[in-house]
Amino acid sequence: MGTEPAAAGRPGGERAVRDEESRVWETLVTTARRTVADGLVVGTSGNVSARVGDLVLVTPSGVPYDRLTGDDLTAVDLTGRQVRGTLVPTSELPMHLAVYRTTDARAVVHTHAVHATAVSTLVTELPPIHYMAAALGGPVRVAPYATYGTAELAENMLRALAGRSGCLLQNHGTITYGAGLDQAYDRTAQLEWMCRLWLTASAVPGRTPSLLSEAHMAEAGARLKGYGQRR
Repeated sequence: MGTEPAAAGRPGGERAVRDEESRVWETLVTTARRTVADGLVVGTSGNVSARVGDLVLVTPSGVPYDRLTGDDLTAVDLTGRQVRGTLVPTSELPMHLAVYRTTDARAVVHTHAVHATAVSTLVTELPPIHYMAAALGGPVRVAPYATYGTAELAENMLRALAGRSGCLLQNHGTITYGAGLDQAYDRTAQLEWMCRLWLTASAVPGRTPSLLSEAHMAEAGARLKGYGQRR
């Protein structure tokens, strides 16, 4: 008879799970540092998370990302109960958990990107200035303002995210999710770029930016589904 694979509850299986958590944590910290390097957050604002099984690994509250190490791994279950680490999880945990409970997300990135935050104070939906909005599911909505870290903000965010993988948070910032940290981050970067594009075009005196129609967006969305290399 062959040897059975180690189950999660056995020593070998538990080691494999912990190794996976460590690997994802390393990528998560790298992604968090990238948000600072790319100017999407300042200081300790913004936060990043990733799901591993039924656990959510998340950046801790108020700790500069360049100080995080492998020993600082912080994780909660889907109810918010802390099960890994001693550092207090981000205050925006309700938003992250709401995304994981209602979507197939494996990673979430929240930033205070300046152009996106500026747009969130001006409109209730980012005008369809570029077809890449289709990569987020369509025109990007703005979730009404609520105090950070509250259930109200998480609820507002979920309504803005319906059918989307990203939204703006009024007078606050952005949140995007994806199948992994790279995709979630790329969507955040694209959203910030589109907001900067719209603000730049709108600032030209006497001119109004041309916008894409629903048909344009639908066509772009269909083409984007086949974009990139096929395995």
